[in-house]
Amino acid sequence: MLRDEIMEFYRQGGEHSRLAEGQGRWEYLRTWDVLSRVLPTAPAKVLDVGGATGVYAEPLAAAGYTVHVVDPVPEQVAAAGRHPGVTAAVGDARALPAADGSTDAVLLLGPLYHLVSRVERVQAWREAARVVRPGGPVVAATISRFASLFDGFTKGYFDDPQYGPIVDRALTDGVHANDESADRTWFTTAYFHRPEEIADEVAEAGLDLERIVAVEGPVWLADSRLAELLADTGRTELLLRRLRDIEAEPSLLGASSHLLAVARRRQPPGAGST
Repeated sequence: MLRDEIMEFYRQGGEHSRLAEGQGRWEYLRTWDVLSRVLPTAPAKVLDVGGATGVYAEPLAAAGYTVHVVDPVPEQVAAAGRHPGVTAAVGDARALPAADGSTDAVLLLGPLYHLVSRVERVQAWREAARVVRPGGPVVAATISRFASLFDGFTKGYFDDPQYGPIVDRALTDGVHANDESADRTWFTTAYFHRPEEIADEVAEAGLDLERIVAVEGPVWLADSRLAELLADTGRTELLLRRLRDIEAEPSLLGASSHLLAVARRRQPPGAGST
């Protein structure tokens, strides 16, 4: 289901701790902030596709949601299934093991950026549209086209001469190609989106795009100060509040490491709003 280098990357177990501090913690807090505003109220059913070790499934279940994780990495499925109230199974975003209209919301917080082919990404969107109820949200994460360029400076990756060509390819056609010959501490093979591409994929899949928002915004570039800011509850709340004000500003979308697209399955003619 996954390319060999992608499977190996996730079998290293980094998803257990990636969102615990620094840039990862800010990504988590902002993603949770958006989810808390767009998901239907508990006890709705949430299908968490590519949910990894259950980092979002666990708090969703604790909040009263019925959560099922589908992920291609067996070790991550096992970890997710150990959380109270969470069920999990090995599966593929392009062929979901769920009936039509059987869930209230679908999360695609991991699959889209590991489907390098546009055809496969649209298929994942279509599968999400198929299994969500009419009017239900599909919330999907993508990585910005420019993320590896910024990472090269904030994390010092450009010190390795192999990194520059990877960035050049990503900037040219969106493919961040990190195969077995490159440094495994860098992000694995992925597709990095331009914001306008997301809208095109959503439309082709037959969903209605509600909005695209920046997850971290430009704040993630201040990596050296993030730990200090997030250690202070007041500053964290201020960051969250101010980022909500500009999260959908088109001119800032490309400066965020991750983007979230919120789309909805179309209502049948004459149906009421959700």
